[in-house]
Amino acid sequence: MAKTDILLETGTNELEILELFINEQVPGGGRPAPSFFGVNVAKVMQVIESPDLDPPESASNPCYMGTISLRKHIVPVLDLAVWLGIEREPHEYEVVMVTEFSKAVTGFLVSGVTEIHRVGWRDVAPPHKYVNRMGTSSIIGMVRREDRFIQLLDLEQIISALEPKSMKDDEAPSVIASKRYRAVVADDSPTIRLMLRKNLEAANFDLQIVNNGQEALDLVESISERAKGEGRPIGDFLDIVIADIEMPLMDGFTLTKNIKDNEMSKDIPVILYSSLITQELRHKGESVGAAEQISKPDMDSMAERAIAILEGQPAGGE
Repeated sequence: MAKTDILLETGTNELEILELFINEQVPGGGRPAPSFFGVNVAKVMQVIESPDLDPPESASNPCYMGTISLRKHIVPVLDLAVWLGIEREPHEYEVVMVTEFSKAVTGFLVSGVTEIHRVGWRDVAPPHKYVNRMGTSSIIGMVRREDRFIQLLDLEQIISALEPKSMKDDEAPSVIASKRYRAVVADDSPTIRLMLRKNLEAANFDLQIVNNGQEALDLVESISERAKGEGRPIGDFLDIVIADIEMPLMDGFTLTKNIKDNEMSKDIPVILYSSLITQELRHKGESVGAAEQISKPDMDSMAERAIAILEGQPAGGE
């Protein structure tokens, strides 16, 4: 599966998702009811036939099914239905979706996959209140397609919940800012928002935190209007914007492009982060004017990177 055109032209606020489904058992033995989910194609290494795995009795989580060997990787396989609380109806043609992100390769057992859709982030609605059995923590948004909703999965949240040590939100920042800085932070994940709040506030930042790129842009434009109305530079009210790349309504690339296209806010630095900071995506971020791009496994360095940008000092890390 090619990854060269996954996020399409930079700043178009579009991505491509792979649609998959899980067949749910129906009381009384009726025909299974499919639930539809989607993931960013850029996170998918390949889809393979499901091997005959017997979950080990010593598994730390009931969704863990064992491991397979693939392309020199030892890949843990997770039963996605078990994680989501769905009683899956087994059949002989199930598949494993093998993903690669956040420096990890992981397999997810599902009933099957259907097709790839090109969607705009503006068409991705935040999770609705009726997504209740699994909660909204595993779902970042909903996309309407004909007679069904596709629920976009937050695979990072699943992995971090299974491996809590991967989210180092309890570590003190290695650097403290020389003065109080003001930041807008945008992320649709409550887990990531909490981690960034702890990390940045401990490093001497005042934060305004929003749920997606559109809310971030609205906030920056509001700050810009206030600064303009008072005849002052926006830097008197805002120092930096920090945003995820993948968010409902507006992605981080489009947010950055809009900030940089605005005469009032163009000099505000933007840090983007994602589990998918490949060389291609790094180029996309640079093309819209991002000051820095960070992979999610390195999020504990966020405060250090932000301070380095604001105070003109070299930062450690990549």
